[in-house]
Amino acid sequence: MRIALVVHPTRQVGAALDTIRRWAGRHSIEVAQVHVPGSPQPEAAPRGEIAAGDVVLALGGDGTVLAALRAAAQLDVPVLGVACGSLGALAAVTAGELEDALDRVRAGDWCPRRLPALSIDPAADAHAWAMNDFVLVRRGAGQLVAELSVDGELYARLAGDGLIVATPLGSSAYSMAAGGPVLVATAPAVVCTPLAMHGGSAPPLVVPGDARVQVKLHPGFAGFDAEIDGRIVPLESLDYTLSLHPGKVTLVSFGEPGLGLRSLRDRGLITDSPRVLARDARGA
Repeated sequence: MRIALVVHPTRQVGAALDTIRRWAGRHSIEVAQVHVPGSPQPEAAPRGEIAAGDVVLALGGDGTVLAALRAAAQLDVPVLGVACGSLGALAAVTAGELEDALDRVRAGDWCPRRLPALSIDPAADAHAWAMNDFVLVRRGAGQLVAELSVDGELYARLAGDGLIVATPLGSSAYSMAAGGPVLVATAPAVVCTPLAMHGGSAPPLVVPGDARVQVKLHPGFAGFDAEIDGRIVPLESLDYTLSLHPGKVTLVSFGEPGLGLRSLRDRGLITDSPRVLARDARGA
């Protein structure tokens, strides 16, 4: 076992790092820090590459966990999310619970939470897996025209701000904010959500997980940006094929993760109707 760190660039992670160093020293376990492309990190340990047998610790928030999952996707080593400052959907423990969590991981007392990932062809580099979403969006003035097809069958030609292709995990992020449906965590599907489509009719499309999504772009004069999990990546191709790979990555969990609905409610992303809340208040 070796601990591989992915560290948030600005959050206060000192207490978590102290716990990791103390625990690793006691058990004679090596600690290395993983380089994540496009994400500056403070120096927390000697640099190293992820290797088989590692456990990746992501210190920060959900964005840090997503970066760690992308880095771990090639070898599918488990990622333990440690919340430092906020508790999102992907962190298993807080910094104060970390020592006990490390003991449980070392003893094998944890549950693998298998998550799908979206492959992108052509890819920018070996880490171009999307855990949440792949977004193509207009840059500056003008519109982005995107032809969206599934297994070679045209769905629509969209003119507007762009297009989101999201995994079940990512369906509750940018896609939901743009009006797309929420998929339960275990749904074998992806959702394609147009962004500010100018005229026409093309509602968000739920695509079976074994189908291939094809996107062909016709950018305006200002061009377009490609984003993977909210991070702009240097992609210049005008044709993309996306496919869902079930169980591609593994999150460390302590207990059954369920369908992800409780987390949406706990974080306030899903709330009950005011009429129902008022009825509860009267009953209390």
